[in-house]
Amino acid sequence: MIVYLASPGNQVQAHCASGMDVLVSYGTFSDWLYQYTPTFKSLLIDSGAYSAYNSGKTISVEAYADWSSQWEGRAAAIAGLDDIKGDWKTSLKNYELCGFPTYHNSDPPELLDDLIEIAKRRGNWLGIGIDGKREGMDGFLRGAMEKIPPEIHVHGWALRRYRWTYRFGSVDSTNWWRDGMQLRLKLPWLSYAECLEIIIKRERREIITPNKRNKETQGKLSF
Repeated sequence: MIVYLASPGNQVQAHCASGMDVLVSYGTFSDWLYQYTPTFKSLLIDSGAYSAYNSGKTISVEAYADWSSQWEGRAAAIAGLDDIKGDWKTSLKNYELCGFPTYHNSDPPELLDDLIEIAKRRGNWLGIGIDGKREGMDGFLRGAMEKIPPEIHVHGWALRRYRWTYRFGSVDSTNWWRDGMQLRLKLPWLSYAECLEIIIKRERREIITPNKRNKETQGKLSF
């Protein structure tokens, strides 16, 4: 199980993420991040469409395909650009250009078979995403996992809470740097960087020790 830390937004976060698995997003990428990517344990490339959409921006699939090509052979995988508004036909068209596909709970169930075939051509990676609230999605996840061949690596987008429940090969932690901010409110005598170091220790030790306690508490974690 790999937990990719969401793309660092500044150099303090990037420095603290050294030695960790990191999700690098096109939508939020800045040139200064190039000096840090060699320090990360592994990379997962993403379009960052959700963050771009929230800031009123749109992402060109052609521009993303061109940018992401530099990471081929360097990153563990490159995710395709899914339509953030939920238009699965647009997503399907984008996946044909670059990146592995993602299956959403809002997609028609029969689409999964087509996405599996694309995944087989894209390094055997397939993403699973949930539109809306992520609580109570066990039925959807169970049904999807039963249909996905075991040789395919399944990545759960922002599905850290389900990481021990299903056979995810990886998930991403979207709140790790926000958790550092929250921790500093509780421990104001520490710097933000020191608080991030504590969050990184949490990530390292949960990854190293996926024991019974992790499974029992996974649904109770707020981040």
